[in-house]
Amino acid sequence: MNSFWSLVFSWFHMQDIITIYTDGSSRGNPGPGGYGTILMYGNHKKELSKGYRHTTNNRMELMAVIAGLEAIKNKALPVHIYSDSQYVVKAVNEGWLRNWIATNFKGGKKNKDLWLHFNQLAQHFTIKMNWVKGHATNPYNNRCDELATAAADGKHLVEDTGFVKED
Repeated sequence: MNSFWSLVFSWFHMQDIITIYTDGSSRGNPGPGGYGTILMYGNHKKELSKGYRHTTNNRMELMAVIAGLEAIKNKALPVHIYSDSQYVVKAVNEGWLRNWIATNFKGGKKNKDLWLHFNQLAQHFTIKMNWVKGHATNPYNNRCDELATAAADGKHLVEDTGFVKED
């Protein structure tokens, strides 16, 4: 196949994928935090963000992914998630989450509530997790960072009840 048709095929194939970019932020760890998420499908783009009074960066990184998955209406399409959190990407791609669940998060693994929620959501999708370097040249990751930090600095912060329960 020549390069023109490869490009056309790739473009049509990309139209059948939901792309999610995510980032989390915490002002202090723990401290006020927020997440930013961008969902893209075809010509459609949706931005999500939310801020929390007292949380951690890892919780916000994971919450960004969860918020993106919760916003998807068509669960039949594959989902490509891009995160700058190696914690999130490696937990999924390297089987950490599977092991944590199998051992009931033995050894004090954190964020059990969010990981179990993510795992339940993930059962409905075909997900490909991708790591992207944070604070670099990716405009979508940079925009998620802006959304997350603005949410963390916002005036309408909500309680991260899962974090409070872990204390």
